[in-house]
Amino acid sequence: MPLIQVKTSAPAPDKAAVEGMLQVLSSKLSGHLGKSESYVMTAFEADVPMTFGGTLDPVCFVEVKSIGSMSSAQTKSMSADFCQEIESRLGVPGKRIYIEFADAKGAMWGWNGSTFG
Repeated sequence: MPLIQVKTSAPAPDKAAVEGMLQVLSSKLSGHLGKSESYVMTAFEADVPMTFGGTLDPVCFVEVKSIGSMSSAQTKSMSADFCQEIESRLGVPGKRIYIEFADAKGAMWGWNGSTFG
């Protein structure tokens, strides 16, 4: 059930570019967590009114959620990887990207009429 959700104030690139970015992020998240990509979900929202450091320069907020626990080594690696990927694809500098990593209990995440716990 890993999820990576990207929200940015930057304008959306064309549909093919967005889909390509989401597919790459899906694969990377699966690899970082060692979980099957068949359960990974990605989401993208552009043109979101946002500020960072008091300015309206392009900014990005990323949420990464997964059942179980992510180690500090995993989150550091994911932060470097995802910031680089997002910066290269959206032009938002890594210093203007926040990433929230959240562990979820299986019973708190539903799927297919049930939960994972």
